[in-house]
Amino acid sequence: MPGWIAGAFLVVAGFITGLFIPHDALNFKIITMVVAVLLFTLLVLLIAFWPTLKKWYMSKK
Repeated sequence: MPGWIAGAFLVVAGFITGLFIPHDALNFKIITMVVAVLLFTLLVLLIAFWPTLKKWYMSKK
């Protein structure tokens, strides 16, 4: 199961990286890994602060 999640992050990160860096660049895999870590960090932050974000959004309406 964790392998599937990591694979999904790497696929999405590869797509995002491929928009800006050519696939035959020497550092493509490194940049893909950095983007995957940033996506994972963003997801963890979103989950951690979900109650606060939801409360803030609801107070704006």
